[in-house]
Amino acid sequence: MTIADLFPAADGVLSLAPTNKTQLLDLLAGEAATRLDRPKEEILDALLARERLGSTALGRGVAMPHTRLEGVDTQLALLARLTRPIDFDARDGEPVDLVFLVLWPEAASEGFLPALSNICRVLRDNQLPRQLRQAKSGAEALSMLQASDPAGSGQP
Repeated sequence: MTIADLFPAADGVLSLAPTNKTQLLDLLAGEAATRLDRPKEEILDALLARERLGSTALGRGVAMPHTRLEGVDTQLALLARLTRPIDFDARDGEPVDLVFLVLWPEAASEGFLPALSNICRVLRDNQLPRQLRQAKSGAEALSMLQASDPAGSGQP
């Protein structure tokens, strides 16, 4: 699955101002609930359960909270740029200001790990997180993200 498939529209790029990890996950769960027509609490509970297994912070100021959900028939990916970095229990100790949320249907698990892997692959480019932080709009950030994907066409 390409980045363009995961992040098809600029409305998938959010600007958020949480003060901590729990508040961030709550904000993301609320946004996802609206888009998936699911209860916010269900999504938040799943995200918190995944975080209890270990932080989903990737390092260098980036986190990728993710989980699979029962009763959902489509995946959802959102990119959140935080106005201020927050502690996310990252191994490198760096606070997080870029967050990739990935929610996936439990019944269609075959694409889940490749999707997570593809996000990690494009983030290997040390310039991409810096570029995403400096993007002037959600559309610009989305364009940068899609262009970084060697598996896709590089076009938004």
